Amino acid sequence: MKLIIQIPCLNEQETLPKTIADLPKKIDGIDVVELLVVDDGSTDRTSEIAKQLGVQHLVRLTKRKGLAKAFYAGMDAALKAGADIIVNTDADNQYKGEDIFRLVKPILEGRADIVIGNRDIEQVKQFTWLKKRLQRLGSWVVQHLAGSKIADATTGFRAYNREAALRLNIISDYTYTLESIIQAEYKNLAIENIMIVTNPVYRKSRLFKSMTEYIKRSVQTLIRMYAMFNPFRLFCWSGFWMGFFGFLIGCRFLFWYLMGMGGGKIQSLILAAVLILIGVQLFIIGIVAELIASNRALIEDCLLRIKKMEFAGLNQTRTGHDAKN
Repeated sequence: MKLIIQIPCLNEQETLPKTIADLPKKIDGIDVVELLVVDDGSTDRTSEIAKQLGVQHLVRLTKRKGLAKAFYAGMDAALKAGADIIVNTDADNQYKGEDIFRLVKPILEGRADIVIGNRDIEQVKQFTWLKKRLQRLGSWVVQHLAGSKIADATTGFRAYNREAALRLNIISDYTYTLESIIQAEYKNLAIENIMIVTNPVYRKSRLFKSMTEYIKRSVQTLIRMYAMFNPFRLFCWSGFWMGFFGFLIGCRFLFWYLMGMGGGKIQSLILAAVLILIGVQLFIIGIVAELIASNRALIEDCLLRIKKMEFAGLNQTRTGHDAKN
């Protein structure tokens, strides 16, 4: 059983040594523990520091691609390296290395495909009051969109078994946290939560430049994911309400028309017709989008099979090479 702990990094030469020093070298039930650093186009000595610290795997992106792309590149590299379990943690030492055993335990016991470390948001000192409220709101939205029970949807402290890592396909270029939960729920992966206590972090987040940008990008991600995995409900309900309001406005015009005062209400008739037409169009879009979503599911199934064959071949090659040595 091999565990790979991946650490996405962006200019983390100062914090990376402390983060790595805090990570466990041995875990009960795990035969091999290895580290993987994903350098997302850092302009400092992050990659050099990682090599000096003895990190077994280093993925260096020549240009900054964002946290989501860095995370996905790390997952792919970990799978190619033969990981049975992948733990993702932050390079700022926010999460405690001692919690990794608790994080992987449900996977080792066969109860979960994904385990998420939920922070006690109200006790995270580096979060402002506004950010705490937004974190709660974001988690609440994810719970209702995907039927999730995750109390902290934006935490980056997570463990994945091999099957879950193979099934997730991150398409966002911003953050993977919200997208991966929605995907996991719709793909019927078993998710568990553990409560964790975080270390204090005194530098600002490098994921976003302002709170406005964070809100905008997060909302875009949520809408995109919901439209991808549940398009029929999204578009058909939107079409229904458009058509319903158009119907009410049309009834209003009909009432005044029957009262002999419809001449001055012609704009209501036009608005009603436009809303009903938009509602019908949204309903049609919902049907087409549902068909596209079905095709996407088939394509993802083919991709999963290809990944399994690719990584099985890599593992056989690695085993044969080790036997020769």
